[in-house]
Amino acid sequence: MSIATITSKGQVTLPMDMRRKLHLEAGEKIDFRVNEKAGTATLVPINKQIEDVFGILGRKNGKRATIEEMDEALRNKFRKGCK
Repeated sequence: MSIATITSKGQVTLPMDMRRKLHLEAGEKIDFRVNEKAGTATLVPINKQIEDVFGILGRKNGKRATIEEMDEALRNKFRKGCK
């Protein structure tokens, strides 16, 4: 488990192990998505370059991918880490 502390200015430094797992580098942006019902927040990297995701959606039988297929492919790619 990684723990971070909020400074008096409201800043948080993400622990190195989390930055590595999420493939985050200095200057990258993240989004916090809050689930008030569950009392949780999810951190989502938001500034991947188009080159990081270009070409991962391929075509099946010459047909275009559906929005749902694209969303799933992107989720899977980011889980594995864009390289």
